[in-house]
Amino acid sequence: MGISNLFAAGGVVMWPLLGFSILAIALVIERSRFWFRINRRQSRVVRDVMKLYQHDPEAAVHRLQQNADLPIARIFLAALELEQPNPEEFRLALESEAQAELPGLKRFNVVFETIIALSPLLGLLGTVLGLINSFASLTLGSVGGSQTVGVTAGISEALVSTATGLIVAIFALVFSNAFRGFYQRQSAHIQEYGGQLELLYRRRYEKGEPSYATTR
Repeated sequence: MGISNLFAAGGVVMWPLLGFSILAIALVIERSRFWFRINRRQSRVVRDVMKLYQHDPEAAVHRLQQNADLPIARIFLAALELEQPNPEEFRLALESEAQAELPGLKRFNVVFETIIALSPLLGLLGTVLGLINSFASLTLGSVGGSQTVGVTAGISEALVSTATGLIVAIFALVFSNAFRGFYQRQSAHIQEYGGQLELLYRRRYEKGEPSYATTR
């Protein structure tokens, strides 16, 4: 069955389903690029920053500024660029910036959830409309001949729209769950890396060693 025949068989609900499928593909591409960039560079950047900060805080901040497109870099910079903070202020800066970055990490989750929820419902609507067309083509006492053409067309519409709705929902669900997993792992990494940086800062603070903010 060609695309044009598929749309003809699926009925009017195929158009919103097409829109949902295009939107889902676009969001999958955008989120895949976003998470690929983070997963590819973040660990190396954090490792370098931790090593640099122990001996040269200014170089560590410069390294973070070079990678300011990463959420973890912006979180670290929010704390390291404070003017001589005490450990409590440093921790609050890390936590506040981390909270500000979380919406960006779970961006488009609501859109994915909407597509997942509405696509099967649109498919069900197509099923209902197809069955209505099937029954409307029947006349009392006539169950054969030309009457069967309208019946089979209506059933085809019902099945095609239902299958399409399920396919779109399943596609969106698979990637939505993958991105949700990336988000949960990233949240754990932010807490872990933030705790490590806070520990290093506390050690420097207790020893009276200058931070980047005091040497600028």
